[in-house]
Amino acid sequence: MSALEDIQRQVMWNRLIAVVEEQAQTMIRTAFSTTVREAGDLSAGIFDLQGRMLAQAVTGTPGHVNSMMESVGHFLRKFPAETMQPGDHLITNDPWLGTGHLHDLTVVTPAFHQGRLVALFANTAHVIDVGGLGMGPEGRSVFEEGLYIPIVKCFEAGKPNATFFDFLRAGTRQPVELEGDVYSLCACNEAGARRLVGMLDEFRLDGIDALATHIFESSRRATLEQIALLPPGRFAAEIWSDGYEAPIRLSAAMTIAADGITVDFAGTSGLSGRGINVPAAYA
Repeated sequence: MSALEDIQRQVMWNRLIAVVEEQAQTMIRTAFSTTVREAGDLSAGIFDLQGRMLAQAVTGTPGHVNSMMESVGHFLRKFPAETMQPGDHLITNDPWLGTGHLHDLTVVTPAFHQGRLVALFANTAHVIDVGGLGMGPEGRSVFEEGLYIPIVKCFEAGKPNATFFDFLRAGTRQPVELEGDVYSLCACNEAGARRLVGMLDEFRLDGIDALATHIFESSRRATLEQIALLPPGRFAAEIWSDGYEAPIRLSAAMTIAADGITVDFAGTSGLSGRGINVPAAYA
């Protein structure tokens, strides 16, 4: 790669970050949820067709960003990329496939350029109410916490899934606000997709595959360079928290090596019977 090509790809990478930041800001401007509007409890990003995240918005929370990064792959296993069409929007709040609890909705939207699927946009947001006991640790099962949405299409080919929205409104104390939030999440993905199409036209690109390769290779190289500056070895620590039934211990041992960092949580307290456990998506 020439120096000029490297510069051009860095410019496009920065533009991609601007695209997803506008995606996030669109959600903040249109969301009904005060947690989104006032606290930025959201994430927004763009993914390749393998479900790998290329860029994420600066606006958002780290917990959402990391779990959303894993969740898009689950969407693709349910709805492979070749089955998607313009105007589709997929949604879930499955805590094990999405972002940890039922109040967090994740929406995935395909982006098309010149009739060809080129990327996926995804976001996660904390909505106002999904029924059940509400927020808090009181529930003894996920079914007590509210409406459980598997991975489904809330919009198909641009048309709302009427059955989905009937179930959604029936399962919440605030049907207007929750439905409005779903529309907001879909709209912000569409805003990102429009900006991506404009970017591809501006740079005369057919897709983002070459840029994705540059992003992944550069990110991995830079990460390993920084890890190499750390002292190798194993470092362990633990803290205690109040828990619910009894105090809980959180333990972690970090092993630093030349090829990466691993974290072992052995020694951490077992599962609680209340809603304070952490799903693998947060690990």
